[in-house]
This record gives sequence, structure tokens and C-alpha cells, in this order.
Amino acid sequence: MSTSTDVSLSSYDEDQGSKLIRKAREAPFVPIRMAGFAAIVGYGLYKLKSRGNTKMSVHLIHMRVAAQGFGVGAMTLGMGYSMYKEFWAKPKP
Repeated sequence: MSTSTDVSLSSYDEDQGSKLIRKAREAPFVPIRMAGFAAIVGYGLYKLKSRGNTKMSVHLIHMRVAAQGFGVGAMTLGMGYSMYKEFWAKPKP
């Protein structure tokens, strides 16, 4: 048995900030999705104290559905954007 010791450590050399910037350049809708999710969570926590007679479980389900809906919407827009860049905006040779 031979084991390979030629493991590339380049992905381990970058810090969290540079990795996030690299990922944001590769897929620009990921940071938008993360910011939207954080905004929905913040809004849900803000509205938690003024929810009235609504049960806690119903409030949490509504917030979960809103966050998931935003995530799916951002992924859909991201896929549409990448398809546009690849198929329609590509310069013709």
C-alpha cells in the first residue's frame, strides 16, 4: 500500500475573510442569501415581542418559511444570472 503525501494545503492557507471574498466572486448570490437570511432572523427576533396572541410555534414556522423562501429565491436568481452569463452574454467568436 502506498499513501500519497502530496496533499495540497493551499486551501488551508487562506483565512476566513479571503475565503469568503473568493467564494463571493465565484457565486455572487451567496452573500446576498446570507444577508437576507440574517435580515429575516433579525426581523423575526424584533417582531417576537409584539406577536400578540400568535403561538410561538406558528411565529417560528412563519419565520422559517420566509427565510427558506428568500434562500430559494436567491438561488433561483443566481442560477438565472449564471445561465445568462454563460449562454447569452458570452461574446461570439
